[in-house]
Amino acid sequence: MKWEGQRESDNVEDARGSGGGRGIGLPIGGRALGVGGIAIALIASWVLGINPLTLLGVLDGGGGGAPVQAPAGDSHAQDPGYRFVKVVLADTEDVWGAYFQQRGQQYAQPKLTVFRGAVRTACGSGESAMGPFYCPGDRKVYIDLGFYDTLRERLGAPGDFAQAYVIAHEVGHHIQNLMGTTEKLDRARGRVSEREANAMSVRLELQADCYAGVWTTLSQRGKGWLEAGDVEEALNAAAQIGDDTLQKRSRGAVVPESFTHGSSAQRVRWFKRGMEAGDLKACDTFSSAAL
Repeated sequence: MKWEGQRESDNVEDARGSGGGRGIGLPIGGRALGVGGIAIALIASWVLGINPLTLLGVLDGGGGGAPVQAPAGDSHAQDPGYRFVKVVLADTEDVWGAYFQQRGQQYAQPKLTVFRGAVRTACGSGESAMGPFYCPGDRKVYIDLGFYDTLRERLGAPGDFAQAYVIAHEVGHHIQNLMGTTEKLDRARGRVSEREANAMSVRLELQADCYAGVWTTLSQRGKGWLEAGDVEEALNAAAQIGDDTLQKRSRGAVVPESFTHGSSAQRVRWFKRGMEAGDLKACDTFSSAAL
């Protein structure tokens, strides 16, 4: 992925030196997961016999070039990992800004906060153990760059475009928020059983994967910055964080009714659908009979 020298977003804030606030985590309305949290979830789910995604609420994931962990220090402005995040977010701004403008609408850009350890959000207190997440309350994407270590080393999903997929997926949740999809789904989940609520969450997550696929195609049309193997990196990341793959890894058994993000095959399928169509209209997971 030829990201060096590209425009960097002004909507990224570095909160790694601010301390943040610690708490019990985010409510369901404000997406969450990650870093060491994945390993913790896998162990805890094996001991408790439950889906690790249930413990963490949300698993949002996402080659070779961007360093993954920023070094300690007073200033991180020139960290390659930090700059990479700014470049990817900038491209989502360009792509979605143009997409909405062509349809007579205005795209409200999200903010992205890079943090370490813990961070205060409008959705509650977020921690690194939650991994990358989007908070509808403040329209911000949050990420501890250490999550990329987990993605590469523990989940078997290396590569800079796998990392870009993480951000594109979270921005997909922002688009859902702008369109009112998130609020509508949160209201509906409060009126149904846990199994039905999980099924709704799967459709929401697969739609965010599809949106990431749409961004991939539109971004490549505009910049031509993807290299051989980049798309495969994103597809591999999507596969490695499928509910069935995580459940097999954690306890050797798969419980479909507990899925909250979709199977590996489903996540790959919807990412591909968005990529092939290059249009959000292809991402209506809620009307699709088969996922």
